Amino acid sequence: MLRLTWALSGDGWADCTVADQDAEARLETSHIASVPEDLLTAVARLLISETETRADFETEPAAFRWIFKREGDDVSIRLLQLPDRRSHDREGTELWTSRQPADTLARAVIRCFDNVVDTYGESGYHRAWRRSFPHFELEALRAARRNLRKTTTE
Repeated sequence: MLRLTWALSGDGWADCTVADQDAEARLETSHIASVPEDLLTAVARLLISETETRADFETEPAAFRWIFKREGDDVSIRLLQLPDRRSHDREGTELWTSRQPADTLARAVIRCFDNVVDTYGESGYHRAWRRSFPHFELEALRAARRNLRKTTTE
């Protein structure tokens, strides 16, 4: 079980929660960086070909870093809190860690952003987040997941 939620919490701010069967982490992020796009792209790249990807969430001045490592059909996920986006991983505090099947990770991220657009609509998302909804990145992840499922069932 993996659950990811994204709730717009104010002008240019969002609350994100990630949880598995063992633990949960909550974080806040700012629109000053392309946070949803980076997360969607990191997971898609992991499914397509890369063995390690990252996505940073800005919190002004601190940052959160997602580190994804693909190991066969599974993904090791680490979430770090860092002094700022330029900080090295070793300067961070580990907030949450999990190991999930790659398909489970992709499904959780897709469901999260499907729920975001269903909840706020594109105009509401744009108004609150100050950026357009990341359709391209969401569809790229959806396509990568379809391809992953096709190759694992053959």
